[in-house]
Amino acid sequence: METILIKALQLVLSLSILVIVHEFGHFIFARVFKVRVDKFYLFFDPWFALFRYKPRKGDTEYGVGWVPLGGYVKISGMIDESMDKEFLKNPPQPWEFRTKPAWQRLLIMVGGVLMNFALAFFIYSLIAFKWGDNYIPMDKTPLYFGDVAQEVGFRDGDILLKADGKRLTRYDELDLFRTIEAEEVTLLRGGEELTVVLPEDFEMRVITSRSPFADFRSGVVDSVIAGGFADEAGLRRGDRIVSVDGRRTWSFAALTSSLSEVAGTDVLLAVLRDGEEIELAAHVDSEGKLGFTVLSPAVGVSDGHNVLTAVPAGLRLGYRKLSFYVLQLRLVFTREGIRNIGGLGAIGNLFPSKWSWPAFWDMTALLSIMLGVMNLLPVPALDGGHVLFTVYEIITRRKPSERFLERAQYAGMFLLILLMLYANGNDILRLFTK
Repeated sequence: METILIKALQLVLSLSILVIVHEFGHFIFARVFKVRVDKFYLFFDPWFALFRYKPRKGDTEYGVGWVPLGGYVKISGMIDESMDKEFLKNPPQPWEFRTKPAWQRLLIMVGGVLMNFALAFFIYSLIAFKWGDNYIPMDKTPLYFGDVAQEVGFRDGDILLKADGKRLTRYDELDLFRTIEAEEVTLLRGGEELTVVLPEDFEMRVITSRSPFADFRSGVVDSVIAGGFADEAGLRRGDRIVSVDGRRTWSFAALTSSLSEVAGTDVLLAVLRDGEEIELAAHVDSEGKLGFTVLSPAVGVSDGHNVLTAVPAGLRLGYRKLSFYVLQLRLVFTREGIRNIGGLGAIGNLFPSKWSWPAFWDMTALLSIMLGVMNLLPVPALDGGHVLFTVYEIITRRKPSERFLERAQYAGMFLLILLMLYANGNDILRLFTK
């Protein structure tokens, strides 16, 4: 229960920061172009609000709603998610969104996305300054490979150098994704450079497999927590866990994946000890852990930064995160991607079970990038939909009718509601099928 509360608190705090920053982007551009903002709300407020305040000399009402699913700014003279159309009954006013030039309306609509990207780069710069830029160098680290990778020619101990001729520098999501989607991979094996040609369906085979592509950590036990489940099971330093209930655990990533699927149950471990395979009965806790650490042959790099060097370091890290998210976004529209879409529960599980400021800010920065990219999708009711119609107007010099925009907004809202129901329904389904 404590774990759920900690994750929920991190999720609410992170989303609150992101929503406020995103909506402030719309707000500040609207004020710059002298467009009146009627409301600025954190969370939604159907029927009533938890808090509301309107300055005597201001036009904007500030508040906190009771439905924690986002937030909004209500811009005067614009058809938005509130579907308020009363302004259409009156003549256009100079302070309204609809009376402003297309380029100004475009900047108002992209203001939220720009602020999300700016926030992400700012957070990554702060992380680099406060905790340093920590990573595993890909071109110096032997890896352990999953079954799908082994089938096409990768071997444990291989060092990945290039993907389609492009140098791989970090063991992170971006370079791993570049590897699995490449046509050929250059690697170092036994001091000799080799090339592995990947089949066309390799990327999808990795994605649909039950085990990760590669990991720099093995399943070799380094230390055991005294009195923990691993200790009670008889695990000792130097043991290598090769399977959990018959499922092969070729690396630490595969091991943690297997344990998470049997969380809270008793399992049978196959352990390699002094060249002999033995079996040990163990209990896995509710978080999918046994209570031990593993050996890591990788040597991490930690680059410290001062105020001046932290900014470019943050920009580089943010660019890598953005590049990875954009690259893998296309997978969302595949059958496997749609099946794995998650809602608030899935996002909440991305946060650690124990409070960690570095992990919290790193996840908040990533979510800020995700929010920015998702809002740019050309879907009515999202910022990207408004941007699409405004760009169309700039190019053709023909403004879509208010009736068309109204219908598009309804269609977009309907699609988004369906997506939210599906994503959060998947979270609930996983609770019962785990």
